[in-house]
Amino acid sequence: MSLFRTPQVVLFTPDPERAAAFYRGLGFEEVFRTPAEGPPIHVDLVLDGYRLGLASEASTRDDHGLAPVASGQRAAVVLWTDDTRAAYARLQELGARPVKEPSEWLGRLLIAWVEDPDGHLVQVAQAVE
Repeated sequence: MSLFRTPQVVLFTPDPERAAAFYRGLGFEEVFRTPAEGPPIHVDLVLDGYRLGLASEASTRDDHGLAPVASGQRAAVVLWTDDTRAAYARLQELGARPVKEPSEWLGRLLIAWVEDPDGHLVQVAQAVE
């Protein structure tokens, strides 16, 4: 039996509700929120079995005594797609800021980059033949 299981990435954000709305717009489903009423300090969402957490930077600092960084290109959420160009356009419709238009990479992928409303990188990737 493995000591570890069910990996998850948590992104720090000044506004978990806004961030959750963005990722719900991409098809993620909300599976956890605390507190149940009022502004959330943590929201978990799932897409195709992958769990993404959104944690309030204030709560992370105040409740856990940590020093979260909630700005800059610290990590990337990668979303695979069958249509990079359409996905890139949809991300922008949902409020993402374009970073790099779709381009071929390694001769076998078509990828594009945006930043979500908190500045986290989101990459869309498509296998091409």
